[in-house]
Amino acid sequence: MSRESLRVAIIQATAKLTEAGVGSPQFDAETLAAHLLDTERGRLALIPLVESDWLITYRELVDRRAQRIPLQHITGEAYLGHTTVQVGPGVFTPRPETEMLLVWALDAIEKVPNPVVVDLCSGSGAIALAVAQARPDATVYAVERSPGALAWARRNIELHVAAGGTPVLLRGGDVLDPRLLTDLDAAVDLVTVNPPYVPEGTPVDPEVADHDPAEAVFSGPDGLTLIRPLVTVMAGLLRPGGVLAMEHDDTQGRSVPALLAARRVLAEVADHADLTGRPRFVTARRVRISD
Repeated sequence: MSRESLRVAIIQATAKLTEAGVGSPQFDAETLAAHLLDTERGRLALIPLVESDWLITYRELVDRRAQRIPLQHITGEAYLGHTTVQVGPGVFTPRPETEMLLVWALDAIEKVPNPVVVDLCSGSGAIALAVAQARPDATVYAVERSPGALAWARRNIELHVAAGGTPVLLRGGDVLDPRLLTDLDAAVDLVTVNPPYVPEGTPVDPEVADHDPAEAVFSGPDGLTLIRPLVTVMAGLLRPGGVLAMEHDDTQGRSVPALLAARRVLAEVADHADLTGRPRFVTARRVRISD
C-alpha cells in the first residue's frame, strides 16, 4: 500500500476549504487531520507520511467541511477554555468569542468560597462545565429550554462526572418562567448567559444558518427580545455583591449595557471586548446595602 505526504494532503485540503469560503481553512484542514490521526495539531509534523486509505477518509471529511458543515459537527467536539464538550445537530456550537467572558467570570469569583453559579441558556453546558471544572468547590446550575440542547447538556455533564468532575445541576425550562429558579432568588454569586442575540434578518454563515438552532441565535428585530427580560431574571438571582456576565452581539455594545445601567440594583456596569477586539459581553454587580 502506498504512502503519501501528510503535508501535501493538508495543503490540498486548505486550498479546497479556501475555495469553499471557510473562514479558517488551514486550521480546519489541520484539525481534521489531527482528529483522524488521534493526535494534536502541533504534532502533525511528526507524522510525515500517511496510508492511502487514510487519505481517502481524510478527503471525505474535508469534502464535508467544504459543504460548510461545522467543523465541530464533523469532529463531534467543541472547546471552551480547558473544557471539551460534545456537540452536533440540535445544539448551539460554543464559539471562541465566549472565552473572554469565561475568563472574566472565573476571575470575578476567584476569592468567593464555595460559590453558587447559574448559567442560563446553557445549550451544550459548555460555560457551566468550564466553571465547574475550574472551581470544583462551586455549586453550578445549568438552565436550558430546548429538548435537543438538554440532551447534549445532559450527555456532557455525565461525561464530566464520569471523568471525576463535580456534578452540574441541570434544570430544563424557560429562563423567563418565574417558578423555575425561585429557590435561588438572591442567593447566587455569579450568573452567566450566552443568549440568542442576533437581530432577525442578519446574514450569517452557512454553518450558523443551516446548523445552529435558530432559537439559539436570533432574538427579534433588534436582537434584544430575550435580553430585555433576562436582565430582570439575572438581577433577581444575584445576592448583594454578586456579579453577572452576559454575551451580546457586536452591534449592541451600547444598547445592552444601557439596559443594565437602567436597573437601580445593578452597579459597575461595563462592556468588554472579545478576542477579536469587538464588543462582546457586559458585566455588572448587584449593589450591596452599604453601597
